[in-house]
Amino acid sequence: MTKETGALLTEEKITSVVGEEPESSPMLTMDDYLQFEEEAFRTLNHGDIVDGVVVRVDPDEVLVDVGAKAEGVISNKELGFRGEADSIDLEPGDQIKVYVLQSENEEGNVVLSLRRARAETTWLTAADKQTAGEVMEAEVREQNKGGLIVNVLGLRGFLPSSQVARAYSGNLEQLVSQRIPVKILEVNRKRNRLIVSQKAAEDEDRARRRDDLFGRLGVGDTVKGTVSGLTTYGAFVDIGGADGLIHISELSWDRVSKVSDVLQVGDEVAVKVIKLDADQSRISLSLRQLQQDPWEQVVASLPVGSVVSGQVTKTKKYGAFLQIVPGIEGLLHISELSWDHVEKTEDVLKVGDEVQVKVIGVDTARRRISLSLKQLTNPPAGYVGRAARDTDYDEEEE
Repeated sequence: MTKETGALLTEEKITSVVGEEPESSPMLTMDDYLQFEEEAFRTLNHGDIVDGVVVRVDPDEVLVDVGAKAEGVISNKELGFRGEADSIDLEPGDQIKVYVLQSENEEGNVVLSLRRARAETTWLTAADKQTAGEVMEAEVREQNKGGLIVNVLGLRGFLPSSQVARAYSGNLEQLVSQRIPVKILEVNRKRNRLIVSQKAAEDEDRARRRDDLFGRLGVGDTVKGTVSGLTTYGAFVDIGGADGLIHISELSWDRVSKVSDVLQVGDEVAVKVIKLDADQSRISLSLRQLQQDPWEQVVASLPVGSVVSGQVTKTKKYGAFLQIVPGIEGLLHISELSWDHVEKTEDVLKVGDEVQVKVIGVDTARRRISLSLKQLTNPPAGYVGRAARDTDYDEEEE
């Protein structure tokens, strides 16, 4: 828009203001015309981002109507980002946003930048996405000492090594040239600082998958997962969205001393869900409950009075535990070791000893078997002693 065109528009505006019958309106002075002319156009300042309409595209510049007294001009170098100028395709009539570099140059035109407008708008978009906590895609460009350089929304961002997803924390080079999900942690336009986190995006996705998992999972379900960690009290299994815990007591029907004797990190397992707590995000799993319960055969194969072989697995002050079939142990109370008085269990049996014992009690409900060594022989003549005990499992907790 030229100054002359602007003047004509001003006169039209004045006519519309004073009405259709100018002869009945008061005469306007030159000052009035100048005032109307000032009001007809916006005042533009350096740093403004305004809407404009492409008027003409020349080989070395683009003319844009931004509602000022004169048209704005965009030089070729201000059309696009580095290496992108050739891809800018503007036509007369296109509506664009432009950044004001200079309110008026020597020719009286407003100096504009399409590149800066796009950059500033992108920074505002980045700030909005940070506020919303939105997950977006980033392209990993290169690795440096502190982490990774990424491209996010066309902006140069930094992904610190501490914010890289756990699976890649030991080898950042694997991520170069990859497209990865990230969340924006910090936007500082003045310092051109954009910090992102892959770990936060991973946690966001994991939280979503965890909610979905709790929504469809039920107690009694059988699921597949991968062992993600071992502790002294059990194993954690990633079942897709959350980790569940197999307590050491749920690893096997056999007595387990070390979790690593049964599972290793990376093992793929099928497990049964035995407890869910959505409020605490806790899932209890069982490996042994998908195996045949040895107790199903105990009553039939080990009736009271039968004689079986057993191996000592543990000794206590109140007796010894013997494994009599795989996964099944019985208690040989110290009072059932001998017809003679026994001061210490270890005086008669050691861990690893194999002995013949007699079944003197089977409690299926409490899953307990009571054994006797001395009852394989008759008591000595005139023997007087205390009655046999078959309920001393509780002493294990002493």
